[in-house]
Amino acid sequence: MKRPRVIIFLFFVFVTTTANAKYPGWTNYTSGMDINAVACEGNTIWVGTSSGLVSIDASTENMEFYNHANSGMPDNQVFAIGIEGSIKWIGTPSGLVKFDGTNWTVYTTANSGIPQDYVFSIAIEGNVKWLGTWGKGLVKFDGTNWTVYNKTNSGLPDNLIQAIAIEGSVKWIGTDAGGLVKFDGTNWTVYNSSNSGLPYDDINAIAIEGSTKWIGTYYEGLASFDGTNWTTYFTGNSGMPHNNVTSIAIDGNVKWIGTNYALAAFNGVSWTIYDYDNIPCLPNNQAVDPEFFVVAVNGTTKWIGTLLYDQRNMANYAMGVVFKYDGASWTMYKTGNSGLPNDFVYAIAIEGTTKWIGTGSGLTSYDGTSWTLYDESNSGLPYFAITIPAIAIDETGTKWIGTDMYGIAKYDGTSWTMYDTENSGLPDNRIISLATEGTTIWIGTYSGLIKYDGSNWTIYDTSNSGLPDNNIIEIVIESTTGIKWIGTSSGLAKFDGTTWTTYNTSNSGLPGNSIFSIAIEGTTKWIGTAYGLAKFNGTNWTTYNTSNSGIPNNGVTSIAIEGTTKWIATGNGLAKFTGTNWTVYNKSNSGLPNNEYISVIAIEGNTKWIGTLNGGGLTSYTGQGIEEKSISDFGFRILDLKINKNPFIKSTTITYSIHPNSSSPNNYYTSTLLNNVQLTIYDLSGRMVRTIVDGIQKAGSYEVNFESRGFTTGAYFLVLNAGKNKLTKKIILIK
Repeated sequence: MKRPRVIIFLFFVFVTTTANAKYPGWTNYTSGMDINAVACEGNTIWVGTSSGLVSIDASTENMEFYNHANSGMPDNQVFAIGIEGSIKWIGTPSGLVKFDGTNWTVYTTANSGIPQDYVFSIAIEGNVKWLGTWGKGLVKFDGTNWTVYNKTNSGLPDNLIQAIAIEGSVKWIGTDAGGLVKFDGTNWTVYNSSNSGLPYDDINAIAIEGSTKWIGTYYEGLASFDGTNWTTYFTGNSGMPHNNVTSIAIDGNVKWIGTNYALAAFNGVSWTIYDYDNIPCLPNNQAVDPEFFVVAVNGTTKWIGTLLYDQRNMANYAMGVVFKYDGASWTMYKTGNSGLPNDFVYAIAIEGTTKWIGTGSGLTSYDGTSWTLYDESNSGLPYFAITIPAIAIDETGTKWIGTDMYGIAKYDGTSWTMYDTENSGLPDNRIISLATEGTTIWIGTYSGLIKYDGSNWTIYDTSNSGLPDNNIIEIVIESTTGIKWIGTSSGLAKFDGTTWTTYNTSNSGLPGNSIFSIAIEGTTKWIGTAYGLAKFNGTNWTTYNTSNSGIPNNGVTSIAIEGTTKWIATGNGLAKFTGTNWTVYNKSNSGLPNNEYISVIAIEGNTKWIGTLNGGGLTSYTGQGIEEKSISDFGFRILDLKINKNPFIKSTTITYSIHPNSSSPNNYYTSTLLNNVQLTIYDLSGRMVRTIVDGIQKAGSYEVNFESRGFTTGAYFLVLNAGKNKLTKKIILIK
């Protein structure tokens, strides 16, 4: 599997450093699905995954998990790790991270000379960090100065840098399409498949053994180069188990080589292959294949980052693990901080304090303490690597689990029953949505809507009903009337058991015909589309989009109701809407692992459970801490808040404006309007640390100076309250 992988800048800028930075109330639950990096720091092993950074104490086997919600990590995706003494340098898609064990420092294009936030590879040369970016070239950072090398100002043939290795003062650089590059600090030499013995120009890995370079290519085998001669190893002429070489580590005269399906050890003469035959702790399932992505050597012990996936559904990875091999025994460490089998969460259903979670690799439940994974060994589900797009719980507590290819499962707490096109009235095994009505289950498929009452199956499609489309994306049932609201790819349908009513962009206020989500609040329906959010009270339609409201994106994928508050998942973050005020949560101001891939929201008491895709896993939010970007009355902003210098060193000027609570600009600065105004500062834990303004003020603009005496370096929240309105912004102090 292919993994996404001279201008001198003198920067005197201020880089944000935080100690134990976190977002209170937010928790990320992940599986540690992809293992992208392994590095050894004495007795501590650092593992970079698609869902955070993990440390393993090799002596005690204690593990610590660092992610976006509980640390200074700007992103859960970790591509590379470099060790410089006690300092860890971490490459992410959101910048370069420095972690000294206490403090986190993040370098981005906004505060440093790095040309791109996407740091894909790292090598340490003394106190110099060499960084490979994903399309912006090679970067040298000596702790003060940044130097960028790319195709236009150096001998680099390609700006996408996948691997870097240091040989004395020489840097060996592996590119995505330009081959292997040697850089001695002055001269550049390019080796490619046209002018050397390199078998392919796409370089995944480089390792140095004395004067010999070992080069791993993408699906074209392994090459060695001693400065004069090239030797190529592939499955046809050696003991190589696979031609895709993902990693190389040197242990004395032995080369440890990670490939698809097997790990190889090569001592220059003989090959030893490690797979199911001699790795006893691999899962006892021959359908699960390992991909050995990363190998690191710590003394006599090898640490191997591995991805396990199921042959029967290869698109759905099972889990990422790290193997420890001391030459005699193998130990397996799961790198996730939860029992999630996969970081793609499609469905969440709440039963008391238990969460039932549908993922890209099966079904799991979480009661707040214990996780249970359901697979072919302990349930009626066909196997663990199936996608679960929908879950519903009926009035008897029976769970209905929709799969993407194998029909629907019924689980009453003891017995499992599978229904598919062969043994039931289902017209399609691809389940998209579910809703329960008493003990009756309503099932959305790609071939219509199905009602199953325990005995009879009834199919509704475009040929025999008022459905506008057979692609049934969402089903919601009104508890008081039993009316079904059905979201399809071609509009919204209402079905009262007899009559069908169809709503689309031509005959209603719907902003789009692809209906992704529906929620009911009393008699009001909230409908999420690809073109905005719609509110329908049975007569009137109101549309909310990015141009007339605080919604951050028009693609609304999920809606959940908490009292009178609407929680709205979009293509650019999570929105909270009280009916008046909008609050937006994203990766920059909350513990959300990403902005673009929020799939589902479920409410359990005061806790919001948020499912994300693209490696984000499951996130919970209890509502603690500070909320940023609370916005009132879009179309006319009631509050404005500006910080003259941010970040700032000793002091900064804060300007704020209070406008009348009116949508009419003619009332702007009405002098008779009085407000109880507070301007306060909170730390990241949510503790108020200073009040700057507290009193009655008229509508208008005000300016205050903030002195930082008594404050330590870090991030704070500046909160402006005026009447019932609030606006929050983050400020950064550098000392």
